[in-house]
Order: sequence, then C-alpha cells, then structure tokens
Amino acid sequence: MKNRRSGRCGDAIDTGYAGQKPGGKAEAMPHKQAWCAAAVLLLTASGLFGQQGGELDVLHVQGNVYMIAGAGGNIAVQIGDLGVVVVDTGLAQNTDKVLAAIRKLSDKPIQYVIDTGPHPDHIGGSAAIRKAGVTITGANVTGDINDAAQGAQIVAHLNVLNRVSAPSGKQAAMPEGAWPTDTYVSGQKEVYFNEEPITAIYQPKASTDGDSFVFFRRSDVVATGDIFVTTSYPWIDLENGGSIQGELDALNNLLDITIPKHEEEGGTYVIPGRGRICDEYDVLEYRDMITIIRDRVQAAIKKGMTLEQVRNAGYTKDFDSRYSAKSGFGTADNFISAVYKSLSAGNQR
Repeated sequence: MKNRRSGRCGDAIDTGYAGQKPGGKAEAMPHKQAWCAAAVLLLTASGLFGQQGGELDVLHVQGNVYMIAGAGGNIAVQIGDLGVVVVDTGLAQNTDKVLAAIRKLSDKPIQYVIDTGPHPDHIGGSAAIRKAGVTITGANVTGDINDAAQGAQIVAHLNVLNRVSAPSGKQAAMPEGAWPTDTYVSGQKEVYFNEEPITAIYQPKASTDGDSFVFFRRSDVVATGDIFVTTSYPWIDLENGGSIQGELDALNNLLDITIPKHEEEGGTYVIPGRGRICDEYDVLEYRDMITIIRDRVQAAIKKGMTLEQVRNAGYTKDFDSRYSAKSGFGTADNFISAVYKSLSAGNQR
C-alpha cells in the first residue's frame, strides 16, 4: 500500500521530504541496489550530465527494455522478434552513435519511434532514426501505410507535431522527416509490439503541452522525458505550454504507475529524461521537493512579493546542492522564476 501519498499535490506539504532533515540538506537515499549505484558511476563517467561528445552507455533496465545514455536526453529501446521500438532519439549530431548502439542490441528493423515531448535534445535525431527504420505492413500498424517506404512510424501527442512543424507557414523547428506521423490528442496511445503492451500516456501542461510517459507494461519500465530528471530541477517550459501544476500532476500520475517490489525498492523502473535509472522512491522525493518549493512560492505571491524578491529569498537553498544545474534550464534561478510566472499567470495552487 502506498501510504506515502498523503502529500499528494496540490495539498500543501510543510515538512521536509523523505530523507530530509528539517531545515537541512537531503540525506542520501538508503539501501539503493548495488547495480543502481554502479549505473550512477557509469553514467557520470560517460559525461551524461552535460557533455555530449563521448561514447554512449547502454544499460539493460529490465525485461525487453534498455537505456542509451549520453546522446542528449536518455533513450529507451525495446527489442524483440518483431523489431525495435525507440523512445526519444537524442541530439541530431549523435544519431550515428545511437544507431550503432541500437544495432548492437538488435539487427531487427526499427518500426516505432515514440516522442516524449518536443525538445530537440530528446527528439533531434528522429528524422535519421525514422529513415533507418521501416513500417512493416502486417505488424501492429496504426498509421498511414502509404508512409511505409519512408521509414518507421513516429508516434507523439498532436502538440508535439504542432511544435516541431510549421502549420502557420513559419519556419519549422525540425525537418519534415522528424515530424510525428501518428498522433493522438488526449488520453493515451496504445501499441502491442514484441508481445508487450506499450502505452504513451499524455501529461497535459507539464514540462510542455505535448509530454507523454511511455509505459512498457510487461517489462514494467516507464520512460518519462523531461517531466522527471535526476540531474537538475525540472524544465517548466512556459513558452511551450508547461506549468508547475501540470508538472506536479504528471509526477503524481507517474507515482500511480510505479509499484515497488519490496522495501520501496525495485519493481517498476523509471528511465528519466536525464540521469540514472530510478524507481518509485526517487520519483516520490522529486515530487515532494517540487511541491515544497511550489508552496513556498505560492505563499510569497499571496504576500505580494515580486519575482525579484522571490528569486533572492533562497526558497530552493536546501535542495540546490542536489538539484540545481550549473547552467541551462535546470538552474535554481530558472526554476524558481518559472514557478513564480506559472503560478502568477494561472492562479494555480
């Protein structure tokens, strides 16, 4: 029973999150599995946390699912007798390395590419990965079979297509070959492939307005995209429809999916957008950290504090050593600013 859900957002949480001393820094997570610790060392050494010029790391998660790290955002790969499913494709400049890593796992055709969102560090390689794949008529084909000769299908929420294409005639953010070919608008998109149900589950207004979790149900693995990362604060991309409350709602939905095996360890494994392989406990800590900061900023807004005052108030200090990136979207300053603007714009809790 998941009795730690009493702090489900948006209920206010006025205590520290699990493992945190009141007013202090978070303690190290107890008794993580040995192979998980080894994965952290491997990923850190590879330059996953910021550098993209080294070799890629390929880790077996469980079941039919593997993680490729170091190409930008993390990539999930499902293999089987029918072919290969790829969730996210990394940065465009790393496509050759990604394809080589996939080919070491399987020589079967790539039939599906699933996008977790519109950010280029996650789907920049989609055009080349799609071109390297095929759509085999007679498999679980859900798109337009006229596209079969053009490569694998790209599955995503409709808002991803809207973000990367140019429906208004403006310059497209990505080449046409990277545009999703099979979209959905609400709920979830289901595919049965390699004897496994795969579900892309829409998460409205989270990091963006086009985010999806991808759940490999038989392998019991979830790929999260930018909604959940272990290397920084989340990217609340306001310009692309993201919001702090949508982010928290998505993390709560993720907690509903994940089930620990024993002593809050193992069970459902989570492939974050960046960082190491995780389980439910990691997601819970991340959710609680964001909730605490959200509540602090909301209280400051009610007091009439300005953005500059909130940025200087130190509301993230007890989490910065663990979550603040040195640069980019995941810094404490960028995160606190996005939280303030999101709450101010939408009058969210």
